[in-house]
Amino acid sequence: MEEKLKQEPANCLKAVLFGPESTWKTTLAERLAKHYKTAWVPEYMRDYLQRKWDEKKKTCEPHDLIPIAKGQMLRENKQAKVADKILFCDTDLLELKVYSEAYYHGYCNPLLLKAALNNWYDIYFLTNIDNQWIPDDLRDKPHDREGMFKKFKSTLQLNRRPYIILQGDEDERFETAVSAIDELLKREK
Repeated sequence: MEEKLKQEPANCLKAVLFGPESTWKTTLAERLAKHYKTAWVPEYMRDYLQRKWDEKKKTCEPHDLIPIAKGQMLRENKQAKVADKILFCDTDLLELKVYSEAYYHGYCNPLLLKAALNNWYDIYFLTNIDNQWIPDDLRDKPHDREGMFKKFKSTLQLNRRPYIILQGDEDERFETAVSAIDELLKREK
């Protein structure tokens, strides 16, 4: 089972959109991939949990986390094979770890925790909460955005992950990300 949570070797840089719900992660991942003419990895957790909500009117439970993590890594490993220079990930297992600990009183499945800490990305784009929160079937923390942002930021810091905060409107976030990615790509030449 652990094998399905690992990153496969890839010939591209990897960037993660990382942060609380409703902070334009998906929008930015898709837009950045289009800008760089490369692949991106949609968030598997959203698809999985939306299906669960639609079929059973149930939200995430601890036993859902490993199947979600496997689905995310399957998508990432598949897209890494076709990415051109850089792959944009709309979340990673470290984000799943943050949510697990936030929702389940500090608990994170040891297999998920190990994989989240072992998988590596070249840059994280931590999405700030300075935009409007938009409700949907799955989002449920409109009043704890600041607390969640702090959890995401401290996770990156504690685990020594390279990150840049994206803030402002969508265009400002996009331009900040493009500037950072251009620098990364220059260094890779």
